[in-house]
Amino acid sequence: MSAPPGEVPYRLAGREADVARALDLSGTGRATAEAVRFLRECESRGLRVTWRAAGSPSYDPGLLHHLPPPLELPGHEGELANWRAAYSYGSLHHRRGPGFVTVLDRRQRGTAVRLTLDHPGLLAAFLRLQEPAPLDAVDPEALALLTAERLVLAAGGWAVALPPRIRRWPVPCTAL
Repeated sequence: MSAPPGEVPYRLAGREADVARALDLSGTGRATAEAVRFLRECESRGLRVTWRAAGSPSYDPGLLHHLPPPLELPGHEGELANWRAAYSYGSLHHRRGPGFVTVLDRRQRGTAVRLTLDHPGLLAAFLRLQEPAPLDAVDPEALALLTAERLVLAAGGWAVALPPRIRRWPVPCTAL
């Protein structure tokens, strides 16, 4: 198994990743996009992540409730409790096919939304945002649609896709 990519210093021991420093969730630049990508990739690989958050989110933190919650979210204890209650492995994920991506979003309790991205512009933007990118590097119309569907975090001049590509599959195969 390959390790999660990114610029986040961490230690990998078995199926656990321990992040060395607090991850910036403020949404003020590239550091937030890199942190979200790192957490998304850990989720994708089924790794248990031990991490702490820094910064006060300038976006709806509910966008991240499909990712493992931090040990600490200074100044936002209520939000941390909500995150812990809402988190469930696989509640937002994607699968790829030839010329399309299917996304299943179960972040909202009691609902399941299935989206198929097969329009070339949307698909290209989604795949491009597997890596954090400056906002001007992505088609603005596609970015607006993906952001409206809560599939992309766009903050601080940077954007990154939110749904992990599940590689460890405890999610029932009939769920997608």
